Amino acid sequence: MLVSASGSDAGPVGGPRPARLDVGVVSAGRVGSVMGAALAAAGHTVVAASAVSRASRARAEALLPGAEILPPDEVVRNADLAVLAVPDDVLPGLVRGLAAAGCLRPGQILVHTCGSHGVGVLGPAAEHDVLPIALHPAMTITGRPEDVTRLAGACIGVTASDTPTEDAEAAWLVGEALVVEIGAEPVRIPEAMRPLYHAALAHGANHLVTLVREAADLLRDAGIEPAERVLAPLLSAALDNALRLGDRALTGPVARGDAGTVATHLRHLDARAPESAELYRALARRTAERAHAGGLIGDDDVQELSTVLERHTP
Repeated sequence: MLVSASGSDAGPVGGPRPARLDVGVVSAGRVGSVMGAALAAAGHTVVAASAVSRASRARAEALLPGAEILPPDEVVRNADLAVLAVPDDVLPGLVRGLAAAGCLRPGQILVHTCGSHGVGVLGPAAEHDVLPIALHPAMTITGRPEDVTRLAGACIGVTASDTPTEDAEAAWLVGEALVVEIGAEPVRIPEAMRPLYHAALAHGANHLVTLVREAADLLRDAGIEPAERVLAPLLSAALDNALRLGDRALTGPVARGDAGTVATHLRHLDARAPESAELYRALARRTAERAHAGGLIGDDDVQELSTVLERHTP
């Protein structure tokens, strides 16, 4: 196992700290290139990466200088720590292919960065006595150099085997130590909870972007430019309040039970932006439910809002 248990190498989480490792990245996409760069900044050496598209080759050149561009099986063959940074749906087939290619060896650390998978997906590789770990950054990553800095202070979901064995516990500790080394905070995610964990992050981050862009488009349709200047202070305050205050941060017509204003909104949205009207309805219904559960509005308010939302359905 490629870890050191000496007192001088003890990691901040109280477990073994990974030795200086040769890292291979499959592939140099947005997440892989940034994770590889973060590991390099922590003192490891990225020796190889796979990159097929022009964009991934450019990222490898910018963020993983010195890494040899090789096919995935050769990347893994040359690595002490192999990072599989591919889409969730691609990962199972990649793992099966690597397991069949004979490029794995006992003691290797095999990490994937997919959010919805735990370590079960690494089962075919685990049969070769690698140390399987799932590390998923709870951070939006665009593949730019500034993302390496953003990882510091972010959380990274760590999953290893739930089986109570020495190797499983070592995998948990190695995963956490790698996360701490790159300046992030490890959060243990049980195998069975990975899909729900990932759904929560995708729902919050991805749909937030959709919501913000919808609001900006509506402002531009109203002739208000720059829309982002109008939205930035409002949305920044709303996000801060939501994180600190929970549902008590709810404001606006739904949280006040102001069904007349909601009806006016929907009348104009239905006429000018029907796609946005559909999203408005869905979020207004859920906002009303949360406002009611939090005691902000009463039963009559919920009923009136519900009637308005249904009445104006196209």
